[in-house]
Amino acid sequence: MENYTALIAVIGGIVLLFVFLYFVPVNLWITAQFSNVRVGLLELVFMRIRKVPPRIVVDAMITATKAGLELTTTDLETHYLAGGNVPSVIKALISADKANINLTFKQATAIDLAGRDVFEAVQISVNPKVITTPKVAAVAADGIQLMAIARVTVRANIQQLVGGAGEDTILARVGEGIVTSIGSAGTHKQVLENPDKISKLVLQRGLDAGTAFEILSIDIADVDVGTNIGATLQTDQAQADLKVAEAKAEERRAMAVASEQEMKAKSQEARAKVIEAEAEIPRAIAEAFRSGNLGVMDYYKFENIKADTDMRESIANPAQKSSNSGKRRSDGGSSKS
Repeated sequence: MENYTALIAVIGGIVLLFVFLYFVPVNLWITAQFSNVRVGLLELVFMRIRKVPPRIVVDAMITATKAGLELTTTDLETHYLAGGNVPSVIKALISADKANINLTFKQATAIDLAGRDVFEAVQISVNPKVITTPKVAAVAADGIQLMAIARVTVRANIQQLVGGAGEDTILARVGEGIVTSIGSAGTHKQVLENPDKISKLVLQRGLDAGTAFEILSIDIADVDVGTNIGATLQTDQAQADLKVAEAKAEERRAMAVASEQEMKAKSQEARAKVIEAEAEIPRAIAEAFRSGNLGVMDYYKFENIKADTDMRESIANPAQKSSNSGKRRSDGGSSKS
C-alpha cells in the first residue's frame, strides 16, 4: 500500500512540474535575461493566462532588441491579440531601419492589420517591382488598331499602404492612358516610330495618385499592328447603305407595278365602256328604222362607208390585215366546230 502511495505521489509531482513549467516558462525567461530583454517571470505567466504565446513575444523582443528597436512586450501583446502577425512586423521594421525607410511600429501594425504583407511592402519599397500589363488595344486617328504591352516599374508607398489602391488600379489606369495616347496620335506610324511618347504622356497623367505604389517608369515592351478598324467600319457602312438603297429601289418597283396594274384595270374599264357603247349602236339603228329617221338606202350607204374604211385600213396596215384574217379564220374554225 505504501508503494502505491509513493508511486501516485511521484506521478502527481511530475504532472505538477509540467503544469508549473507550462505556466511559468523558466527557460524562456532565462533566455530573455541573457539576451538583455527585461521581462519578468510573472509577466510571462500572465501572458499564458491571457492566451498569448510567450515564445512569440519573447523571440520578437529579442530580435528587436538585437536590431536596436525600442519596443515593449505590451505593444507586441496588443498586436497579437488584435490578430496581427508579430514576426512579420518585426522583420519589416528591421528591414525598413536598415534601408533608412521611415516606418514606425504604429504604421507597420496598421498595414499588417489591413491585410497587407508589411514585410513584402518594405521589400518592394527597397527593390522596385515590375508589373506587366496585358495587351491593350487602341485605335489611332487613321483607323489602324494597335496593341501595346507595357512594363510598369513601381515602388511601394509606405505612407499610403493603408487605404491605397492596389495593382489592379495601376494596370487599369495605365491601360486607359495607353488608349488615350494612341487615340490622340494622328497616324499609327507616329506611334510605331516613337513608342516612348506613349510612356511620357502616361507618366504626365499622375496615375499613382491615391494608390499604394509610386510609379517610377512606364516602358512600352511591344507594339503590334492589328486590323484596319476604319476600313472595316466604312465597309460595314457601305453595306448598310447598299441595303437601304436596295430596299428603296424595291419599294419604287413595287409602286410602279401597282401603278401599272391600276392603269391596266382602268384600260379594261374603258374598253368595257366602249363595248357597251358599241352594243347600243344596233339598238339605235333599229329604233331609227322604226321611227322613220333612217331609210334602207341610208343604211346601205353607211355599210359601204364602213367597208371602204376597212379596205383603206387593210391597205395601210398589211400586218394588221393578216392578223385580222387569222383571227377571222380562228373564229370561223371555232364556230364550225
